Amino acid sequence: MESARPTCFLIADISGYTGYLSTVEIDHASDILTDLLEVIVSALQPGFELSRIEGDAAFMFAIGDDLDGTMLLDNIERCYFGFRRRRRDIRQATSCDCNACSRIPDLDLKFIVHHGPAIVQEVAGRRELLGMDAIVVHRLSKNGVVEQLGMSAYSLFSQRCVDAAGLDPGLLGMTHRVETYDDIGDVATWAYDLERRWTEEDGRARVRVEPEDSVLTIEVPTRVPPQVAWEFLTTPGQRMSWQPWVTEAKVSGAVGGRRGVGSANHCMHGKDVAIEEILDWRPFEYVTDRTIVDTPGGPVKLIHTIEFEPTVDGTVIHMRYTADQDAVQDSDLLEAAGAAYESLIRPVIPDLVAQLNERFAGSGAPNMSG
Repeated sequence: MESARPTCFLIADISGYTGYLSTVEIDHASDILTDLLEVIVSALQPGFELSRIEGDAAFMFAIGDDLDGTMLLDNIERCYFGFRRRRRDIRQATSCDCNACSRIPDLDLKFIVHHGPAIVQEVAGRRELLGMDAIVVHRLSKNGVVEQLGMSAYSLFSQRCVDAAGLDPGLLGMTHRVETYDDIGDVATWAYDLERRWTEEDGRARVRVEPEDSVLTIEVPTRVPPQVAWEFLTTPGQRMSWQPWVTEAKVSGAVGGRRGVGSANHCMHGKDVAIEEILDWRPFEYVTDRTIVDTPGGPVKLIHTIEFEPTVDGTVIHMRYTADQDAVQDSDLLEAAGAAYESLIRPVIPDLVAQLNERFAGSGAPNMSG
């Protein structure tokens, strides 16, 4: 038998479905549930693997020795935002006035996330999780978050999960709770309001270098999913593996341990440093930063977008650069900086693609590791 491995357990549960089902047409309700569950599972893969569908919920897991808190939150938020968009699109696209279609907005989504050891065992062609912590995550599905905190859409993380992910839940705006169960006792948890995050993201301005504005464009076709390419290119610790001129990479301003808007990458090139200030962070779609490079003629500021375009068999990575319009800069310096970037990046693209292929072939997923 396999030995127990550190595991992140996740249940994505469509809330309100029982009440919804009792008052709507069963045939339409079944189609809508199937559609929404497919959206949820596909959004969480390949970072998480599906164990099984449990009625109106998907029980998923990710195995790995380390848990990247940024990737974990990115996966959950992206899944929730996709659910919200799909729920809206279904309602707007249908002319049906039956109860099942008109009451789609009654449905919402919650996540239960826990971390602990588990044994993965093949049972009837399905990967089953064995261990006490697989029970704990299911117990946590019954909690007082909606009644006591008024959160209609949320993610409930166990304390063990946020510790394993290296997150500071208080700084991330999470609310502490203790859930109590007769068979397992007290479980310390943190509730994260996804409705609030949806509102924040929906109203946040986009910052992206468009193709027509780019002074330098590099395109990298790959055969890996956007999630894998995103994780590899946005985790600073990966930088040295494919950019040999980078001798060290550090992150500053990561509130609560989470990378994103407001944080910055400090990439050391020997004694020199390039600072990348994150301006926009749209997981698995694109990331934009303001890159500041010191040159003998003074600092140069570039706006840099990496966009991840999904294709039938993988992802095309678009790297676009343009001048920072808010900075007064010498045009010759900008041209020299762009040429320098291109001369550095283009030769290492084959190595980048090879590492992406190797990573995906080896694990089938980004595995949430930092």
